[in-house]
Amino acid sequence: MTDELYEAVEDFRNRDEFTPREKLAAAFAEQYAIDHTAIDDAMWVKLKELFSDPEILELAITCGFCLGIGRAFQVLDIARDFDVLWSREPATD
Repeated sequence: MTDELYEAVEDFRNRDEFTPREKLAAAFAEQYAIDHTAIDDAMWVKLKELFSDPEILELAITCGFCLGIGRAFQVLDIARDFDVLWSREPATD
C-alpha cells in the first residue's frame, strides 16, 4: 500500500484503488468502531458473500483488538498520530 492510498483510507468508499473486499472490511471496521450495535443482518449477508467464516472471525477480532488498544492508549494518555474520537462518548478537553 502506498502512503497516498494509506492516507486515503477515510475515503475508501470513493476510491477505485480499494477492492470490494477491502471496502467492505473498512465499512465493517468503521461500523464496529462507531456503532457496533447497528451492525445488522444485511452487513452479515454482505460479509458472507465476500469472506469465509474464519475471515469474518479474524476481521471481528482484529477490529475488537484495535478498538481496545486504541482506548487503552487514550486512557494511558499515549500520544496519537491523529486526533480522531471514534466513540460516541462526549469529547473532553
